[in-house]
Amino acid sequence: MALDGYTITTIIPALNEELSLPEVLAELPAFIDTVIVCDNGSTDRTAEVAREGGAEVVREEEKGYGAACLKAVAAAPQDTNILLFIDADYSDYPAEAESIVRPIIDDRGDLVIGSRMLTYRDHRAIPPVAAFGNWLTTNLIRLIWRQRFTDMGPFRAIRFEAYRSLNMQDRNFGWTTEMQVKAVKRGLRCVEVPVSYRARIGTSKISGTISGSIRAGVKFLWIITREALRR
Repeated sequence: MALDGYTITTIIPALNEELSLPEVLAELPAFIDTVIVCDNGSTDRTAEVAREGGAEVVREEEKGYGAACLKAVAAAPQDTNILLFIDADYSDYPAEAESIVRPIIDDRGDLVIGSRMLTYRDHRAIPPVAAFGNWLTTNLIRLIWRQRFTDMGPFRAIRFEAYRSLNMQDRNFGWTTEMQVKAVKRGLRCVEVPVSYRARIGTSKISGTISGSIRAGVKFLWIITREALRR
């Protein structure tokens, strides 16, 4: 069921999310044409609950957010117009998907970021280390490329043809940073819309651990440095 003639494929990377994933799938709007869950090496029933919820399932054994997203996008139907990304942990509100894709449909943007910072009130929902990393990354992008972002959040949409132009490479923590930086460098129209946010179900694989937070921070800085040095 296309929305205003646009075919939308939703991408959900998932690692051991059997408790939260059914909630996400149940609340996705009916206009979503295809839902692809990438089981990133889960040891629980993530794949089973994804299929029960009506999603297509692909599996990527290499652990990494980017690796899972790349695998899922590779399985997207060729007639897809818009890719919608959302996490499997139920921290985002799937029912807000139309506000994410609407700027693309209305031809006001090519990449749309759901910004938690424009609305969020529950400071427990975003760990302090993650909030700091978000602030640092967005300010570096503003300093180097003069593009204002308030968030690097995972709830986002991109025109499929624009996604193809980015040649995404990152296979772990730097996926969202790479997408936003490359979009700015290639002159894509980048838009932010406010989204709601809540504490996730379960523990974050990145910000939920000190080592994960450190590795993510290093990767964010590496990607920004690499792209700043590239013409």
